[in-house]
Amino acid sequence: MRVLVVGGGGREHALVWKLSQSPEVEKIFCAPGNAGIASLAECIPVKAEEIEKLQRFARENDIHLTVVGPEAPLSAGITDLFRENGQLIFGPCREGALLEGSKVWAKQFMVEYGIPTAPFEIFKKPGEAYRFLEKASYPLVVKADGLAAGKGVIVAESFREASQAVRYIMEDKAFGVAGESLVMEEFLRGEEVSVFAVTDGDTCYPLAPVQDHKAIYEGDRGPNTGGMGAYSPAPVLTEQLSEKVNQDVFEPLLRGLKKEGINYRGVIFGGLMITPGSDLKVLEFNVRFGDPEAQVLLPRLQSDLCPLLYEAARGNLRLVPPPEWSFNTAVCVVLASQGYPGEYEKGKEIRGLEKVSEFKNTAVFHAGTAFKANQTVTAGGRVMGLTAWDPSLKEALDKAYKMAELINFEGKYYRRDIGYRALQRSADGEEA
Repeated sequence: MRVLVVGGGGREHALVWKLSQSPEVEKIFCAPGNAGIASLAECIPVKAEEIEKLQRFARENDIHLTVVGPEAPLSAGITDLFRENGQLIFGPCREGALLEGSKVWAKQFMVEYGIPTAPFEIFKKPGEAYRFLEKASYPLVVKADGLAAGKGVIVAESFREASQAVRYIMEDKAFGVAGESLVMEEFLRGEEVSVFAVTDGDTCYPLAPVQDHKAIYEGDRGPNTGGMGAYSPAPVLTEQLSEKVNQDVFEPLLRGLKKEGINYRGVIFGGLMITPGSDLKVLEFNVRFGDPEAQVLLPRLQSDLCPLLYEAARGNLRLVPPPEWSFNTAVCVVLASQGYPGEYEKGKEIRGLEKVSEFKNTAVFHAGTAFKANQTVTAGGRVMGLTAWDPSLKEALDKAYKMAELINFEGKYYRRDIGYRALQRSADGEEA
């Protein structure tokens, strides 16, 4: 089978890495790929958003399955385009991608189909938003409606901070058209967890739970990023809560999608808050594998990824058995460029990759990297994810952080507390 993976980040490197292990896969292309992906796939100079070029490439190169990594091409309608031309693609159609592409649409959908979520208000004009803030309770969560690369959610502790967020999103247009509308919702206290499922619209296979670290600084402080690290499994999601997720989230979601006439074949990614008392609320939906969540999910997947994605794309997911998972814990520590998630410099030489190449049960997933003058250099805010897996979380973390010490580039930054919640559970005598 000839496979095309769309995207060029750490998630796509993890997808290529896992697909390359499949006996079903003959050759992998990646558009545009990165310096790490180039060792496993043929990278082609086409951006993920150039969906017409991708469709033509897939047709001209006899691609049997296209796998879409990032959200932007899904929202742009890449799946619709491929399907119209009789080409097999894994990822939801444009209308299904509204679950991530529009927080307004997603919140209204959740209310319509009884999916638990925080109380919210929707605003299309700054004046209406400012008036609401004068009587609101704090903290309050302010969200840009559209895609904002994981940075469009602001937790405001006061009227002043909330007003600044509204101005930043709606008037300064920090996220462009994504901020023409916004959602304000009640701040929920508890612990977040990421849940995933692969579906063909009828059959749904839940995947292993993951906990990520969105904030830039230790202790989950500072502005949100695309994700600074992750680990799986996430002990906060017990077996009982997993069943509740299936009953209260995935099942009504699929019923709602079918009722809306949306042919959803891809990944469903729910960001959940487990509140005190073990209640759960959906913070948001995404319509693709998470990044860096994929970097810990896929190393734990023992079964073949290719048939899972292929049959889901065909609408025949029931023909393959549910995914099988190892008992290992996997962790990912993200190395970022100085200044991220704000402005940062590119082109810094990355040294030490050869020092970690012999580590067992590890993988270096490139995110923002490129080749320049025979050197691997930084080319993004999140540069790479260092993933390790072992029977215990502590063993996996020790390896990941040893890798982080050995790989260097000017301005390197990483969080040193990945997995701290699970470690605290273990110290308290809970299951970890």
